[in-house]
Formats: sequence, structure tokens, C-alpha cells
Amino acid sequence: MDKREFLRTAGGALAGALGSASLGLLFTPAQLLAFSRLPVDELAGRADFWDVLRAKYLVPADYVHLEHGYYSMQSQPVLERFIGHVRAVNAQSSRYMRTVQGTNKARVQARLAALAGCSPEELIITRNTTESLDTVVSGFDWKAGDEAVMAVHDYGAMLDQFALMGRRWGVVNRTVTVPLDPRSDDEIVQVYANAITPRTRLLMVCHMINITGHVLPVKKICDMAHARGVPVMVDGAHAFAQLDFRIPDLGCDFYGASLHKWLGTPLGAGVLYVRRDAIEKLWPMYGDEGQPATSIAKLNHTGTHPVHTDLAIEDAINFHEEIGIQRKEARLRWLQQYWTTKVRGVPRVRLFTPSDPTRTGAIANVGIDGMKPGDLATALMDRFKIFTVAIDTAGVTGVRVTPQLFTTTAELDAFVRAITQLAA
Repeated sequence: MDKREFLRTAGGALAGALGSASLGLLFTPAQLLAFSRLPVDELAGRADFWDVLRAKYLVPADYVHLEHGYYSMQSQPVLERFIGHVRAVNAQSSRYMRTVQGTNKARVQARLAALAGCSPEELIITRNTTESLDTVVSGFDWKAGDEAVMAVHDYGAMLDQFALMGRRWGVVNRTVTVPLDPRSDDEIVQVYANAITPRTRLLMVCHMINITGHVLPVKKICDMAHARGVPVMVDGAHAFAQLDFRIPDLGCDFYGASLHKWLGTPLGAGVLYVRRDAIEKLWPMYGDEGQPATSIAKLNHTGTHPVHTDLAIEDAINFHEEIGIQRKEARLRWLQQYWTTKVRGVPRVRLFTPSDPTRTGAIANVGIDGMKPGDLATALMDRFKIFTVAIDTAGVTGVRVTPQLFTTTAELDAFVRAITQLAA
């Protein structure tokens, strides 16, 4: 096959799979030709591929940014389209809101559902993971003495929400400690199984623990919990659009995620999945008598909100799909492994992330014995111009390090040198 025929065939297949709107945001046809045949594991470390992506971002020049886990900047193509949506909605104002707002949101919701591998009738757009999971937790018909199971390593806002349920309804919260470097999946599953009692109404589990980057065996935990009659809610804040999976394949009842982390949307975009047969059991946070009890729309009474953010989700999906989820997952794990293998075993350096690569993604956490996490984060920024975030909770005492796809090995080498010097 000559070059012209390959481009026509490959480009046509890609356009059919992704939609023509997704093409041209990142790669030219020539670049597609050069990279499309490379295995994802080989491509993960190819700087020439990822430098193309880096050029699509305004990367800070005065410091090394290693805290993309909180909020990862939009690419320039997505940002420009977002700004265009803001202008277009503003120009039409009420007419937009009263005529096409709902239709457009339904279209974006369908794109998100396809990305998640579920039905559009099982998914809604929210503002973030916290809102998504709070919608589920507050929607339960709790009774005094009911129990919920969660881990001490779960996100603080979610632990706060369960604490609120305890004060308000008398819910008993049973917390477990997830092993930082487990020997097997069964070891983790058993930790959760030991906390379940006949009064357990809900189990919460992280898909990827935000402070350590530990990817948990969610499917096995769900199977165990369901065998005991307990529904499972998954915090997928850091897994969605970073790991290659379909939500229904996990077997969970509820799944919440943020889209401004790994999908690259504007701030204030999230998603909530509720398995179809679990929708009717949830009370909505806000009344909406126009929606039937079996419709997930009852959980999405948002009122007037920034609809241009909803529109930009579609642009972010296009950009994400042009990169490819398998490429993203391989690259992010490769970057994490690149630096963690260089500091693991260095005297006084302690890693709080599993050593098994299959249990990890982009995120890792590193500390130095005798140095407070806040002091470490400050030293990294003040002395080495490297931005991270301090974590000091649940036995994890280090800084969270979260590279992005466009992070370079030179930047990670600078971080390794900094950690080594500080440890010495």
C-alpha cells in the first residue's frame, strides 16, 4: 500500500470511529502515518510523539509542573473551542437556554456514555466527583444503625460526607486500611470483606487512590460485596480517561469521576453513573417532580449553570480519542515508573505507591524520612522550582507527584536529582 492509499484508508477509518470533528486537533496526516503502527508500549517513551502533544499546551516555563492530578490544564485547541462556546452562548443568551440547551447537553451526555461504555440513561453530567458521589450518599434512605464501609485513604470530602450521614441519620462508618504494597488482590479484597456486617448498606472504594496512585481491584471487590448483598460506589476521580476500562465491566452500582483531571475539560465538569436498576432507590438532592423515579434525570436538576462547559466536554473527548486511551495509560504509567524506579531504594527515600506497575498509573507519592511533607513540598518549589503537593494523612507522609502526558524525562530527571539531594 503506498503512502496516499494508507492515509486515505487509515484516515477514513479513524474518522469513522471518532467522527470528523476529532481530526486535526492534534496530529497531521503525516504524523498519523508515522506513529499509528507503533505498539503503545514502545510509543510510551518516544519523545518525538509526545513533543507533538506538548506543543498543544501552554506549559509553565518558570517551574516544573508535577501536580496535574488536581486540575490538568486544557489543551490549547480545547481551550479555544471552549472560549468560542462562551462567546456563542453569551451572544444568544436566553434564546440558547430556552431552545437548544437541552438538546446539546443530551448529545454530549451520549458521547460521555459511549466513552464510559454505558447507556446514556445511566449517566449524567455533574460538576465533579464530590458532587457525583455526594448525590449517591445523600440519596440513600438511611436508618439509624445502618453501616457504610470505606478506607482511611479515601478522599477527604467523601469521608466528610459519610461523617455527615453519621451525625444526621446515625450511620455507622467502618473504615479499613488498604495495604500500600499488597502481595495480591485477595489481600485487598479481604480487607474490605472483613468490614462487612449484616447491617452494611453501602461500600465505597477508590478506583485509583488519590494520595498514593494505587489502582485497586474494583471488579473483585464488587463481586465480593454483591455476594454479601452490599452495593458498591466507586470513586473514579483519577481513573476515568486515564485507565482503559468500561464502567459496566467493573460491576459497580455507582461511579463518579471528574473530567477536568484526565479528560482535559474546563474546570467544573464531572460524571455520575448509576446502574439502571439502582436509580429508583435513590432520592434526588433537589426536587424535580417532572422526572419519573426510574429516570437518572431526577438526579440532575442543576438549575441555570455554565452550559458552555458542557459543550467543551465534547471537544475534550475528541482530543482524548485522537490520542487514544491505550496510549495515554501506557504513557502515564511509563512516566511514573521512569522516576520511581530511580529513587526506590535510595537511603531515606520512601515510596507510598505499589512497586507492581500493574497496580499503578500516573500518580505516585514519595517522602523523605525525618522530613515533613509540607517542608518537602516547600523545598522542592523554593530550591528546585518543582511544584508538587504535600500529603500527610492516613500514614502517607510525602508529596504526590502527578506528571502529564507531555511531561519530559528532563523534568523528571530534575525531580529525581532534587529528591536525591534532599535525602542526602
